[in-house]
Amino acid sequence: MKILLIAYDNDSFLHWFPLGLGYVAAALREAGHDVTVYQQDAGHLPEGHITAYLDEHRFDLVGMGVSGGYYQYRKLLKISEAVNKSKNRPVYVIGGHGPSPEPQYFLKKTEADAVVTGEGEKTIVELCKAIENDSPWKDVKGIAYIDKESGKFIQTPSRPLIKDLDSIPYPAWDLFNMEYYSLFRFPNIKHNQKGLPIITGRGCPYKCNFCYRMDKGFRPRTAKSIIDEIKTLKDRYNVTYISFCDDLFMCSEARTTELCEDFLRAGLGINWYCNGRLNFATKKVLELMKKAGCVFVNYGIEAMDDRILKNMNKALTTEQVIKGIENTLEVGISPGLNIIFGNIGEDKETLEKGVEFLLKYDDGSQIRTIRPVTPYPGSPLYYHAITKGLLKDCEDFYEHKHVNSDLLSVNFTDMEDDEFHRCLLEANVRLLENYFGKKLSESIRQSKALYLEKDAAFRGFRHA
Repeated sequence: MKILLIAYDNDSFLHWFPLGLGYVAAALREAGHDVTVYQQDAGHLPEGHITAYLDEHRFDLVGMGVSGGYYQYRKLLKISEAVNKSKNRPVYVIGGHGPSPEPQYFLKKTEADAVVTGEGEKTIVELCKAIENDSPWKDVKGIAYIDKESGKFIQTPSRPLIKDLDSIPYPAWDLFNMEYYSLFRFPNIKHNQKGLPIITGRGCPYKCNFCYRMDKGFRPRTAKSIIDEIKTLKDRYNVTYISFCDDLFMCSEARTTELCEDFLRAGLGINWYCNGRLNFATKKVLELMKKAGCVFVNYGIEAMDDRILKNMNKALTTEQVIKGIENTLEVGISPGLNIIFGNIGEDKETLEKGVEFLLKYDDGSQIRTIRPVTPYPGSPLYYHAITKGLLKDCEDFYEHKHVNSDLLSVNFTDMEDDEFHRCLLEANVRLLENYFGKKLSESIRQSKALYLEKDAAFRGFRHA
């Protein structure tokens, strides 16, 4: 089959490499299909160009995947309209974290032929086989669709998760403009470095109430597979910075230690960042991570109040948070400090605790503001909101409530919406003043070193 996969434009100047699409493209090609990637992202192409492209080139199937964000949802609707307008409209398949928990709604809104619910590599290959053989789609696990004869919504049983992640081929990098993606600026990446994302495993063993995951538990890749992939990216694309974009790289002290020791033995000579857990952020582990090339760890802190952390089912305490952040800073790694506001039981006091924490420990490596918690479809918080009458359904969420990630979608607090936003404004003004104040002080320090100390290493006040 001739298949077109769409890498959508998320309105960024530079984009992350779309890893999920790369895996799906590789799986389809391995199965013998002719795969083309339409890079709306790299070209910043309008949706009308997609219609024209489909009119000019014939494909048997077109597919794309999105996460559950407000922007991604509206982008999906625009692209779906463009696909559906095509004179040569192929079979249209969508997937990802956005459509997976509520496939019936997404089928109605996009007029797609099928939704892949969950991991896509095996499911899309089986669906293509069913299309080629004109066999019933009901036998394909992990999809949802509207039956053409009865008009009924059909969702097939979930597909078992792929146990051996090493069996999945590496992303089909050659189908993408890798020079473009490798220029993305990750935390603490040097100006002369190229960086790309990879995963070391899928899933997360924790169950935070605001999080939706397509896969339960955690499945690791082997160190050999990870190292071979890094070496391949170095050789092909001159990549010396890796973004480990797993949901949770630091899933245990033992595995984090093992991976870092393997990286050192392999002599990779790279810098990298990952998502971490503060209960595993011991000085011993962090020192090893730094030695292995880690320059940034992104932590999901979420709140600095033990009662709220318990309500979130975060499985963390504020004592663990503070100790882990202090350890991270002490060994010389930058920490990413993520705080959200508005979960069950929160108030002005819990927000203030988050602000004070950020002001105390922020090292200036990233702009940090506080966003409202969002109950994405599929998450426990989403169903809690529906049970409590705060949210009607998926349509209410996407069409009326979730209009921007920095605005309140569902209010779980006792505050009025306007008061909630005023408090967030005051909090974020303080954080922004702190961040830009530090940048101003650093620029003045550099100026004094240049003119008073004749610092010849100064290279100008330039952006990345």
